[in-house]
Amino acid sequence: MSARERIKQFFQENVGRVVTTGEIAKIAGINDYQRRIRELRNEFGMKIRSNVDRADLKPGEYLLESLDLDPAIERSISLQLRNFILERNGFTCTICGASAHDYDDLDPTKKVRLHIDHIIPLSQGGTNDVENLRILCSNCNQGRANVTTLSETSVNILARLRKSSRMVRMEVFEALKKEFETKS
Repeated sequence: MSARERIKQFFQENVGRVVTTGEIAKIAGINDYQRRIRELRNEFGMKIRSNVDRADLKPGEYLLESLDLDPAIERSISLQLRNFILERNGFTCTICGASAHDYDDLDPTKKVRLHIDHIIPLSQGGTNDVENLRILCSNCNQGRANVTTLSETSVNILARLRKSSRMVRMEVFEALKKEFETKS
């Protein structure tokens, strides 16, 4: 039986009872059990809730509310769309500016991995439309499930700018200087 099937069976046997990540990890027998929970929720429609969904749950707690299923969410993004999004975003993370050629800040022995991210998550009514897709590195994407970020912050923009060449930074500086000189 696959890890996903073991987790599914565990939730079904414990419907209505709060279960912990420790219990799930033990049943799953794999490190990436959170992904399997997301699959059961999003792709199979299981009503698995966490502290993101319910205020009465603590981090690390999950609850299968009922055996009734929600509509499943189609997650496939075509290779053509994936390539378009990668090219549009310059093969860089739209939050921190990391590219696939950079080494991972958290593990310098590995290169950065890029992911297609939904700005508005599918589970919250988002779509696979071009306007709702962007590129995030593994570090920025980690733990972002079902979190909506509609706009970039100055911190994100500055982080991307720091990774740009000196020439690009100077162009931005001159443009901002010119804009704010005329307004003062």
